[in-house]
Amino acid sequence: MNKTSPNVMKTFVRYMAVVVMSLILLSVTSPGGYADEADAKRILKAMSDYMAAQKSLSFGFDATLEVVTKDDQKLALASSGTVILNRPDKIRVTRSGGFADVELSFDGKTLTLLGKNLNLYTQVEVTGTINHLVDELKDTYNRPLPAADLLLANAYDDLMYGVIDVKDLGSGVVGGIECDFLAFRTKDVDWQIWIAQGDRPYPCRYVITSKLISSGPQYTIQIRDWKTGGDVAATDFHFKNPTKADKVALKDLKGTDDLPDHFMKGETK
Repeated sequence: MNKTSPNVMKTFVRYMAVVVMSLILLSVTSPGGYADEADAKRILKAMSDYMAAQKSLSFGFDATLEVVTKDDQKLALASSGTVILNRPDKIRVTRSGGFADVELSFDGKTLTLLGKNLNLYTQVEVTGTINHLVDELKDTYNRPLPAADLLLANAYDDLMYGVIDVKDLGSGVVGGIECDFLAFRTKDVDWQIWIAQGDRPYPCRYVITSKLISSGPQYTIQIRDWKTGGDVAATDFHFKNPTKADKVALKDLKGTDDLPDHFMKGETK
């Protein structure tokens, strides 16, 4: 196998340093035409209103959760899944990664979590809307839904909570879809969103960067196969247990979190 010469590597490193510095200078000296806060808010509000108006929607997603080790090594845990939602109170989410294969279903009265790779499931009585479910999963069970902020009936208010800086960065292309590219800052996180242009302003990519952990780990979700209305496959949101999985208590349903069991959580900075 051919080895890369030290001179080639030095040239590459110098080239990347110039590119990075150019980008830094561009961000400092570029005119304010792109940083239009009013436009960014308007685009985000249009996305929120569009999402809330969809009684049925579905999409696939690819997600990456970054973790930082005690040695400051950044690791990326990748997963993929699907979401099917019927407002106001039905949703099914699947997520498959290297450590877990999970299905969540909610029919307005009962939340079911199925560990497909474990053939175990648990059920919790939760009555109410998808908004209420999102809060319960996050606050009570510490099991947030992927990109849950985007699924709420009034996503705009939740996304804008605590925002101290807003930028409209022009356009970008995600999965072949031309998007408006927006960036927001809060005290604890920075987040970016790419929203499809046109009459279907759905979120194509959503990136959250933590400012509470050194090295700034990110959570990224990229959305594909967006469908609404009659294009959404008919779905029964009641759990049928086709594999005869055993029912266990929630505390005994291990190996279904975003982080695998052998990853130990540390402290924030």
